Amino acid sequence: MSRPKRLRRVCFLPEHTSFGVKDVILEGVETITMTVEEYESIRLIDLDGFDQEKAAMTLDISRGTLQRIYHKAKRKVAEMLVCGKQLIIDKGDYRMCDHPEHEHVRPCQNNEQDAKKE
Repeated sequence: MSRPKRLRRVCFLPEHTSFGVKDVILEGVETITMTVEEYESIRLIDLDGFDQEKAAMTLDISRGTLQRIYHKAKRKVAEMLVCGKQLIIDKGDYRMCDHPEHEHVRPCQNNEQDAKKE
C-alpha cells in the first residue's frame, strides 16, 4: 500500500484557468491539464524569482518533489505552445496557505506595485 500524497501548500489560485489557441474551433483540440501545484511552482520560480529551495519550502515539500512538479509543469507549457494544445489548470493535491498577509492580495498586483517603486 502506497503512502498518501502530502498536500502542497498553495498561496494563490490562478485567476485564469484556460489557455490555448484562439483562432481554431476548440472542438477536437487536445487539452492538457496542469495541476494547481504545477501552476504554483511556475509562479514561484519563474515569476517571483524564488530559487528551488525557497519554492519547495513555500509549497511545504522536498526540493526533489518540487523539481519533479516544476519539470512536468514546464513540459506542459511547452507542449501547449509548440503543439497548439489547450491548457487547463485544475485539481491537484493542495491546501490553501493560512498566511494572513496573503488574504486579499493577488500576485500580479504585488509585482505591479514593486515595478512602480523602481
